[in-house]
Amino acid sequence: MFKEIKATDISENIIDMISREWMLITAGNKSGYNMMTASWGFMGEMWGNHCALAVVRPQRYTMEFIEKNDYFTLSFYGDNKKIHKVCGSMSGRDVNKTELTGLTPCFCEKAPYFCEARLVIVCKKQYVGRLEESGFTDKEPLAKWYNGDLHYTVIGRIEKVLVKK
Repeated sequence: MFKEIKATDISENIIDMISREWMLITAGNKSGYNMMTASWGFMGEMWGNHCALAVVRPQRYTMEFIEKNDYFTLSFYGDNKKIHKVCGSMSGRDVNKTELTGLTPCFCEKAPYFCEARLVIVCKKQYVGRLEESGFTDKEPLAKWYNGDLHYTVIGRIEKVLVKK
């Protein structure tokens, strides 16, 4: 179903994938997990490793799973915005997102992902920190995007990239 490739062999434009296609950030294990839609993040080189940076607001249920687990996944689904409508607007505290989206969880790796993904990036958590207002040299993003709930940045070392066969 999936084959493993190197992170450097991802042939698509990562900026387009994140900003236009969107992704699911998923963390947890068989006994409990959550996923959320994200359209912000980065991928590149950090600390001598291929890494991904995801941003998660503190009130998101997924953040609880990221804090409790060492791994998370980023997964991409093409133009299937139905998944993102559910995972971006509903909380896993209140609804079963897996059931509502019809996604099939896979626990083959160190963090869950879904069989319907076309690309999965498995990351080992390396750093979690909260953005600070004092760090913004340009205050425009603060006014435009925040009301005190600044994102956590989560940097993960990319351990595996899986693509649909």
